[in-house]
Amino acid sequence: MTALAISNIVLWALVLTLAAVVLALVRQLGVLHERIAPAGALMLSKGLAVGEPAPVMQVADLEGAAHQVGAARADGRSTLLLFVSPTCPVCKTLLPAVKSSRKDERGWMDVILASDGDAGAQREFVRTQGLDGIPYVVSTALGLAFQVSRLPFAALLDEKGILRARGLVNSREHLESLFEAKRLGVASLQEYFSGAA
Repeated sequence: MTALAISNIVLWALVLTLAAVVLALVRQLGVLHERIAPAGALMLSKGLAVGEPAPVMQVADLEGAAHQVGAARADGRSTLLLFVSPTCPVCKTLLPAVKSSRKDERGWMDVILASDGDAGAQREFVRTQGLDGIPYVVSTALGLAFQVSRLPFAALLDEKGILRARGLVNSREHLESLFEAKRLGVASLQEYFSGAA
């Protein structure tokens, strides 16, 4: 009986110790969660600066419709330019979020997808990804004007053609961080949180 009683006491002490350790870890996770700010779209050092006028370019989408990117818009709407590629796996995983954001933000923003390369491959990409109805531009010059070096890359232009937010967008959160940065009037959420700290 003595060995059984001692083993029960040791086991209960071990259980209580483990419970205390788990509570301490949960507390530390909460502290870390408060300290870590949400990550926005990754800003690249090169390219147009936020707040600069975007280059005005006349481009045509795969359907032949003309779009004037970077020009002031009389309708007061912003434009999200999203640079994608049929060979980019991250782009393909981001497209459902883009379609959802296009629907959710339709009151103030239009989406234009942009790429370069073979128009036939781009048409197949549009068909397989269900992108019908979203303007899809094939233009190397557009990518060069915005100095796109990695994909998926997004640029948010306001109604005056001013670049309000830009960066690599790998998730819905990154995409929505561009909208939030525009709303807050900052270049990025990282800038906002570093200024608030």
